[in-house]
Amino acid sequence: MSIALDEAQAAFERGEVPVGAVLMRGERILARAGNRTIELSDPTAHAEILVIREACASMRSQRLPGCDLYVTLEPCTMCATAISFARIRRLYFGAGDPKSGAVENGVRFYQQLTCHHAPEVYSGIGEFAAGQLLRQFFEERRR
Repeated sequence: MSIALDEAQAAFERGEVPVGAVLMRGERILARAGNRTIELSDPTAHAEILVIREACASMRSQRLPGCDLYVTLEPCTMCATAISFARIRRLYFGAGDPKSGAVENGVRFYQQLTCHHAPEVYSGIGEFAAGQLLRQFFEERRR
């Protein structure tokens, strides 16, 4: 999770919402990224989507079985769905997101009958650091 937090910090410094992700297969990092929605003018350029795209391209596969995703914030519906479609084995996330989260909040996508694959989910990993960075970001935006 420390690598994902580093990516979130880098996103913060770029003026992006500070969310970072890292995709692993065993001890090997397949991809790491922070949000780039503003930089790329792409509303889908969430950290989770970027690492899934990079890992799929490098593995030449649309699926990532046996891979684990670490992300600093609970995934939104778009990202939760992409994680499912990619068949990611485990999802570890830091801060919960009562407003836009879709795993333990909101639609709880992995609990729906329409979800074909649900990863193992572990929440609260690095929650304090991730939450603190997000709070700082939004407090600075409100000033």
